Amino acid sequence: MTKLYNLALAFANDERAQDMVEYALLAGFIAVAAGAVLPGISASISQIFSKMASLTTAAATK
Repeated sequence: MTKLYNLALAFANDERAQDMVEYALLAGFIAVAAGAVLPGISASISQIFSKMASLTTAAATK
């Protein structure tokens, strides 16, 4: 039982990928704000996010 508790505790304290999630959220927020302020670049932002989504999907299937 102690081994299971230690494993759960280690999993809860694991912060290795936290920075990438924070940076992705920040980039998304900046992109949305830029698209709202400068409507001319919203098409470019949409194209970038579409490319990122396809690359992420391709990486997940490997």
